[in-house]
Amino acid sequence: MTTIRFEIEKFDGEINFNLWQVRMMAILVQSGLKKVVTGKKPENLNCWEELDEKALSAIQLCLTNTVLQEVLMEKTSSALWKRLKTFYATKSLANRLVLKQRLFTFRINEGELLRDHISQFITLLNGLKNVEVHIDDEDHVTAQFRAKTE
Repeated sequence: MTTIRFEIEKFDGEINFNLWQVRMMAILVQSGLKKVVTGKKPENLNCWEELDEKALSAIQLCLTNTVLQEVLMEKTSSALWKRLKTFYATKSLANRLVLKQRLFTFRINEGELLRDHISQFITLLNGLKNVEVHIDDEDHVTAQFRAKTE
């Protein structure tokens, strides 16, 4: 039996949750644990609890201590996954406003590579898209221009 090892940055509450979620789900898929996390318990699966424990531990190992402390009470992988999504992928007004504020105050740092700056800008736009905030072309151009000139 071949063991495949995946490395993923631990989620700390600061990095982009949506990107971390995609990577974590990819690991769970590769490990055959996705169905357990999504909570769709098949009738013919006898080892459901064992798979759930594996999925739960896989997710827990990819969280920093601070984030893990917030979700420690969850005893199933499905409940843990839902709690993380509730905390970090929320589409609340407050979260939407914070992301919009980040967009309009986004600036290039002195000495920062343009490639890195553009990557961060795209990540910010994707974060807004994930919480269903529409940025029209005029605001997009304005934010890009301000990010490079101030």
